[in-house]
Amino acid sequence: MRWMIRGKIHGAFVTMTRLDYEGSITVDVELLEKAGIWVGEKVHIANMTNGVRFETYTMEGERGSGMIALNGAAARLCSVGDKIIIMGYELVSEPVKAKVVTVDENNRTAKEFTY
Repeated sequence: MRWMIRGKIHGAFVTMTRLDYEGSITVDVELLEKAGIWVGEKVHIANMTNGVRFETYTMEGERGSGMIALNGAAARLCSVGDKIIIMGYELVSEPVKAKVVTVDENNRTAKEFTY
């Protein structure tokens, strides 16, 4: 069994940080669906702006809002405007095709593909 990337939202911009909030990352549910990432799923976050990497879980943000909010302790690892990658993995015995969503500066879908 191997961990393989299954879904990724690439180049999203952090729109909000909320330290006094339950820990997680709140993501526009439309982006989660397109990337095949579930609400409540453990995800790996890579901050392209400062190089920090961490894990958390997803919460559903308003559809079409472009929301990417870091909550709780994770809010200390990103700032509004930071560019991040959100990655979901799966433990599999065979390779899987990853769904990838790239976004524009408003966190709207720019491109979708698999690899």
